[in-house]
Amino acid sequence: MVDTWYWIGLKKKLIGQTTAMDMRAQNVLIVDDEPVNIVILESAVSSLANVISTSDSVEALHLIETHKPDLIILDISMPKRSGFDICRAVKADLGLREIPILFVTSFTDSENERKALALGAIDFIAKPIDIEICRMRVKNHLLIQRQKSQLAIYNERILEEKEQLNITLNAIADGVIATDAAGIVTFINPVAQRLTGFNEFEACGRMVDEIMELRDATTNTAMINPALYTMKVKRPVAMAFNVKLVSKQGKECRVEDTASPILDTQGNVRGAVVVFQDVSESVAMAVQMTHVTNHDQLTGLPNRVLLHDRIVQSINRTDKAQHSVALLLIDIDNFKYLNDALGHKVGDSIILSISKRLQQACGASATLARVGGDEFACLLTHVGSGLSADGVAMSCLQSAREPIHINGRHHQLSLSIGISLYPQDASSAEEMMRHSDTAMYRAKATGKDKFSFFSKDLQLAMRKRVETEVKLRSALDNNSLAVFFQPKYDLNLNKVVGAESLVRLIDEDGNTISPDEFIPLSEETGLIHRLGKQVLVKSCEFIAKCVEANKPLVIAVNVSAQQIANPCFAKEVEEVIISTGIDPGLLELEVTESALMDDFDQTRKMLLALSSLGLSLALDDFGTGYSSLSYLRQFPLNVLKIDRSFVKDMDHEPQALDIVTAIVRLANCLNMILVAEGLETELQFHSLRQLGCEYGQGYYMCKPISEDEFTARFLNQASLTM
Repeated sequence: MVDTWYWIGLKKKLIGQTTAMDMRAQNVLIVDDEPVNIVILESAVSSLANVISTSDSVEALHLIETHKPDLIILDISMPKRSGFDICRAVKADLGLREIPILFVTSFTDSENERKALALGAIDFIAKPIDIEICRMRVKNHLLIQRQKSQLAIYNERILEEKEQLNITLNAIADGVIATDAAGIVTFINPVAQRLTGFNEFEACGRMVDEIMELRDATTNTAMINPALYTMKVKRPVAMAFNVKLVSKQGKECRVEDTASPILDTQGNVRGAVVVFQDVSESVAMAVQMTHVTNHDQLTGLPNRVLLHDRIVQSINRTDKAQHSVALLLIDIDNFKYLNDALGHKVGDSIILSISKRLQQACGASATLARVGGDEFACLLTHVGSGLSADGVAMSCLQSAREPIHINGRHHQLSLSIGISLYPQDASSAEEMMRHSDTAMYRAKATGKDKFSFFSKDLQLAMRKRVETEVKLRSALDNNSLAVFFQPKYDLNLNKVVGAESLVRLIDEDGNTISPDEFIPLSEETGLIHRLGKQVLVKSCEFIAKCVEANKPLVIAVNVSAQQIANPCFAKEVEEVIISTGIDPGLLELEVTESALMDDFDQTRKMLLALSSLGLSLALDDFGTGYSSLSYLRQFPLNVLKIDRSFVKDMDHEPQALDIVTAIVRLANCLNMILVAEGLETELQFHSLRQLGCEYGQGYYMCKPISEDEFTARFLNQASLTM
């Protein structure tokens, strides 16, 4: 951008050059065949310029070429060569044609004047010569010549300075774009071309906001171009904070800029200039510095400062969303003694191991921070909408119980965890930190390796959880888990061909406890193995009962990921099959997609072992987890079960119907049996049958029923049809 001082300097330079030119004497050439006229003309002109004269019209051209005078005074009527001939020759020469010519003539007729003007003459001096008039005419024309020379010098210097300015603008490291008053690009330097992706030909003549696509780096919303804004406010402006430039090719970079209006002497806007630069590296460095400031150096986790900020943000959002926020303060029991005894290097290794385990236990949606030497904090948002604070706390406790191996030694550790919730027991971030700290010390005081809520109400909820665990253990000890069966139908024959066994926990008062309560609890406490075996035994006994009634049915039993991960599981299943004396072909084990993801090789080995027993394997809730065709191909699966979420929506959502259709085709291609879950309407029933789905189960046909009711409705009847 060229400022006022630049133009002042340029003006001074040009004035100096013009003054030097003014000091140079001008030359006038007089050509006349009459010596008297030459004398008169010299006397009139000599005070104005250097005079060169000749009466030889042939010599005149040579003098003109040699001296290149500023003005030629030329007689028309001369022997050998007339003034018209000389004038014609001068105007034909590119190097001489700009020299002005005055004709001296005694002719007064308009014909000669017309001819002289046609040849390029600029004026006339009449005979007899009036010296004063002659002097004035010559003076005026010499002044015009001097001004023309001055203007030529001005233009030449301005062109040189403009070229220098262009070289400068093209050489600087910043992008420069200039516009006219309408915002049309008139100039764009190479750096701006590289950053915007537009070359000079493409950019010039287009609106500046089309060439510079500016967006908010966080929200991606469009931003006003500073060139347009600076012309609107008529003052220099800087670009808004956090702006990115999106090039023609879609490449993004963070930019900073300034823009200034171009104003004329009356203050009218003539255009704008934007100077901008790529600050992506600077922003990245700032982000890195911010990360260092807000994160623990050893573990890379957020520190207390960043945790506090996120708690405040979560509380502000929760006020509007009506969810709870949970803060878990986690302390490593007896870490100080271990650190003092073994040294800080081992202590740091333990901290790193615990931090990795806690990250896995807390999950990706939580914020895990290191807030002290051996203290961590876990922030959970949206508690109450599927995220359980006590469940995360139990996972953290369990993760720490596994021994830590360092330098060939095993270190057994435990945690104490205090939990505070907003808005139940705290009204601010500071209060949550205090309450979780109080609850944590309560957990330490009551024996360590446990967690404690600050809220009394939530302590009651935990008591209920403990009571549920007691009831579950009692049912397992007394073999009193109830198994319900939901019939599985052949959709073409409307005939029962099997059933899915579903476990129920019924307390001493006859109240049914939802599986959603005790199944996750059994997985967290490790009781899932006993629960799963008890359900398997009862299901196999029911298979034997169906065979005894001469109505053999395939019974599907759900298997958890923890059971699949148990190396002895296949052996346990084999023992149950042998002890109940059933045909393994009537037993089907259902596994979820998530169960297949834990350990691919181990899972495949286990499924192959189960398949070798002669039973069938079903993939439950297909399409809702981590489905992969490679799994379907490499695992020995026989049955695909379409998840109820797709079946439920297929009546009114084309996308759900398309997914079900694709799954049906996939099962057919893989030669797998297909079962649809959650049939609730007649339309779903007929649609699935029309698509080619063989089997289905759901409330439309029959809800899960007890073993006695199943026996009465199906086994004791002559037919298994609906």
